Amino acid sequence: MANLTEKELSALNDLLSSEELEIKKFHMLSDAATDPALKQKFCSIADMHQRHFNTLYQHLG
Repeated sequence: MANLTEKELSALNDLLSSEELEIKKFHMLSDAATDPALKQKFCSIADMHQRHFNTLYQHLG
């Protein structure tokens, strides 16, 4: 992996924070939903953001 600049690390940190917020938001929406199809859609979106988070996180290691 190439060394990241401070600016790149800062941008990566911002992206990770955004993805983490989206994961929490869609899990919360899923927990609150009563419609099974909507609950599943929210879980699916949370999973997508989790994959984004994991991909971004790999750039730190």
